Amino acid sequence: MTATPDLGTQLASPDLLRSVFRRHAAGVAVITARGDGGPVGFTATSLTSVSAEPPLVSFGIGVGASSWPAISETAHVGVHILGEHQQELAGVFAQSGADRFGASTGWREGPEGVPVLDDVLAWLVCRVVARVPAGDHRIVLAEVVLGDPTGAGRPLLYHQGRFGGLRD
Repeated sequence: MTATPDLGTQLASPDLLRSVFRRHAAGVAVITARGDGGPVGFTATSLTSVSAEPPLVSFGIGVGASSWPAISETAHVGVHILGEHQQELAGVFAQSGADRFGASTGWREGPEGVPVLDDVLAWLVCRVVARVPAGDHRIVLAEVVLGDPTGAGRPLLYHQGRFGGLRD
């Protein structure tokens, strides 16, 4: 016997996937790297802790993204956990064509030449160990080299297409 689908049931599609994941609250990170033309970076909600031993993280990036050429070749990336006070920064790094490392973005060159953003909740410098094809994206697997977990504040979240904070 086959179950009857609910009225809202939809066949798999990019729109269905986007609609479902708009309902999934996610932490907001910015991934950075040093590119041939200067620093690059993008906002990511796909950041995942993969393993504690060795310490590994992963994130996804579209192969059409402006940061992909640098991420596809770099040996190291920066991973930055944004605070709820950084909604504007998250928007800048999410916007196509934005001057992501302009005067309004505080940053410095960190270990391995990785751009490290100022005033984040936490940051890591990671060595890229794999880039796995996944449809129109790549899953980047990176081993943590060093970092700083001591930033102040509460995490920035992404939900229903908007940035926001936690509610008590």
